[in-house]
Amino acid sequence: METSDGFSLNSESEISFTIQSDAPDTAKYEYGVRLQTSDSFLRFPSPLTSSLCTDDNPAAFLVNQAVKCTRRINLAQCEEIEALGMAYYSSPKILRVPGLRTKAEIPITVQSILMESLNKTLARLEDTGVLNQALVEAGDVKICTNVVLEVKYSLTYTDAGEITKADLSLLLGTVSSAMLPLEQKFEIRFIQQNTKPVPLSGNPGYVVGLPLAAGFQPQKGSGIIQTMNRYGQLTILRSTAEKDCLALEGIRTPVLFGYDMQSGCKLRLTKAITCQLAVQKVKSLLKGHGFPDYVAPFGNSRAQDVLDWVPIHFITQAPHMKDSCQLPVALVIEVKWTKYGSLLNPQAKIVNVTANLIASSFPETNSGNERTVLISTAVTFVDVSAPAEAGFRARPTINAKLPFNFFFPFV
Repeated sequence: METSDGFSLNSESEISFTIQSDAPDTAKYEYGVRLQTSDSFLRFPSPLTSSLCTDDNPAAFLVNQAVKCTRRINLAQCEEIEALGMAYYSSPKILRVPGLRTKAEIPITVQSILMESLNKTLARLEDTGVLNQALVEAGDVKICTNVVLEVKYSLTYTDAGEITKADLSLLLGTVSSAMLPLEQKFEIRFIQQNTKPVPLSGNPGYVVGLPLAAGFQPQKGSGIIQTMNRYGQLTILRSTAEKDCLALEGIRTPVLFGYDMQSGCKLRLTKAITCQLAVQKVKSLLKGHGFPDYVAPFGNSRAQDVLDWVPIHFITQAPHMKDSCQLPVALVIEVKWTKYGSLLNPQAKIVNVTANLIASSFPETNSGNERTVLISTAVTFVDVSAPAEAGFRARPTINAKLPFNFFFPFV
């Protein structure tokens, strides 16, 4: 048995070192840098000061966006408006890395084109060639065909900050004067090369047995940051046969939706350790590395929709004793959820999460030089759905009248 900082360990720990390379940095895209093209930058129309589309807004590296905006146009001049045409979005060539134009241009490949008619029916086109918008007149009626309604960019990048592939999906449609002002939708997302998409925990509601999606917000106004490991976003202690907290330190069990769980272990403290050092160690064991601040309400919640995420309310319970050090001994997580949506297909939605840290007095030394502290974690799921009751929105009023001679000749 070895001792380290006053804690007793039953197994040796492995220490790894990261060696930094002295290789010089090359040109690369960094987070938030606008994507450069052969002649300027990749334009991503967005609403800025109003709902109207601003075409000079640049697309930024690793900034996923999904917006919609409107255009006030003269239908008779639709053929002259570049932003309504397919070529405006498919013709730019993105630079692989900023500043390099020689043999470093990535063309935008059109993957699919959907055509929407005036009655909202959709048809997929086999040919992905460029279609120009055209004005068609039938008497007093004017319509414009092949108008861009939706644009979806999908850009593939490497961990070295290079763009390797650019895909484009379009929705074209026919526009009449009744559809003005015209609404357009734009989306851009970035996919890292040689990586698989992170599976969802539900769509939209959580599925029993899948991990809870959780993360933290580094600063106000930013999105939710999540680890790529979906099973490592919200975890608790893992119980072992040896019941030694330090034997498998860092190995955690994911919190799975709908599963009430409980785990625990023993922490041996030497006589020389102080209460303050023990408190820090126990908190790190209970909470793990990077305990999240938010939990996703649905299994497919997006990280940018911060206002929809459920904050974790952290509560500390300790006995009221003066001049005594309080040592955390348990972490109890309560997840309240409800059934959301249709009675025929209800979706599980998380509405409240509470993490209760329970503390007790620092244990006294027993016989020998060690003290043993029992540490435990627990997770409970509580269904707070209101029971479905059949009934009317408003109690019906019975207004029945009998004819005046109904009881004739008896009355």
